Amino acid sequence: MPTATITLKEAYSPTKAKRVLLLEDDVMLQGAIRDFLEENFYQVVAVTNGADGVRAVLKQEFDVIICDMMMPKLPGNMFYAAVERTHPHLCKRFIFITGHRGNSSVIDFINQVRGTMLAKPFHMDALLDAVALIQVNDNFKHRR
Repeated sequence: MPTATITLKEAYSPTKAKRVLLLEDDVMLQGAIRDFLEENFYQVVAVTNGADGVRAVLKQEFDVIICDMMMPKLPGNMFYAAVERTHPHLCKRFIFITGHRGNSSVIDFINQVRGTMLAKPFHMDALLDAVALIQVNDNFKHRR
């Protein structure tokens, strides 16, 4: 009996794909991150500011939120505060990205919320590792 062969992407059903919200105002970087995550079987909703991020969170659930700290309209810390008020369970799913690694207010905020941070520029594999860590920690928490 012949066996059917399917690709890994075909086997990984879109209904099972993890959803990522990406907040990044640099359109080139946003596109690179989105493409990389989609190539690794994630569904990505990408927005360029925190206000659009809040609207996205109100519309659907996300498994991971990748959030630039410096954005127009609503910066990362204010976006986090809005999510904390409306969907506090998502707060442990954040990965903060910033090009302002020396900015003490950014570092203080990320330390205060015990967040995961990647300093720009970062390797995409480091981002994938951070996304996987968020998922593992979230799955572990739900099994307890």
